[in-house]
Amino acid sequence: MEGREEDVRVGANKYGERQPIGTAAQAQGVKDYTEPPPAPLFEPGELSSWSFYRAGIAEFVATFLFLYITVLTVMGVAKSPTKCSTVGIQGIAWAFGGMIFALVYCTAGISGGHINPAVTFGLLLARKLSLTRAVFYMLMQCLGAICGAAVVKAFQKSQYEMLGGGANTVSKGYAKGSGLGAEIVGTFVLVYTVFSATDAKRSARDSHVPILAPLPIGFAVFLVHLATIPITGTGINPARSLGAALIFNKDQAWDDHWIFWVGPFIGAALASLYHQIVIKAIPFKSK
Repeated sequence: MEGREEDVRVGANKYGERQPIGTAAQAQGVKDYTEPPPAPLFEPGELSSWSFYRAGIAEFVATFLFLYITVLTVMGVAKSPTKCSTVGIQGIAWAFGGMIFALVYCTAGISGGHINPAVTFGLLLARKLSLTRAVFYMLMQCLGAICGAAVVKAFQKSQYEMLGGGANTVSKGYAKGSGLGAEIVGTFVLVYTVFSATDAKRSARDSHVPILAPLPIGFAVFLVHLATIPITGTGINPARSLGAALIFNKDQAWDDHWIFWVGPFIGAALASLYHQIVIKAIPFKSK
């Protein structure tokens, strides 16, 4: 054991870190990147800015398109008696992940490309945006989701009601606790990926990161859907769940609806805490 410890010590001295990591980096006091200052809780000046409303409109349109494409995909799979003749679960996952990839890419420079109240909530807790903007984003996301689902129903009302309208429910054979856990962990994966893909340090040191940021976010959505579609149909987005449930408006859509708000918000809060305390290595203050 002593020999192994010596090897480790010599190796550590010979192959030191080029960049300090963790709390060591915090102690250096010198950064080669600029960390955006924490957003104020309330910023009244935003309400008189066109860019504020432009960002909200971008969130509305993005969530509208997201619901329109994904609900149609879910209905197409549900319509077929044999999944082999459709895109199946993998196709649904690709539809959700692919749309997030495309929409984040399109709207990131305008609103940040949240398209999800849980993402907005996680970024709010990390002080990435003001409470004023967060509430406005969530409102526009929910309205966009409702309108997106409504357009699908307007195009094919009988099919929409017969095929469930893409509404999220806890599948038979699974307890409510299982559904809640799936939503918490799934949203944690998504919001953690969002934080990592948009980290200021990474963006400064790797020029390709801002361009590729939508890719890991969309891929995270794809993977979470593969894992949790059999359990809850995969919510991880309260606006998506609300839009489908409100337009479908049947008892089964509302029975477990609280899971698709509580789960994502808990998952987003945990991801925000993990990123701030562990990944960014923010030290606890002590007297």
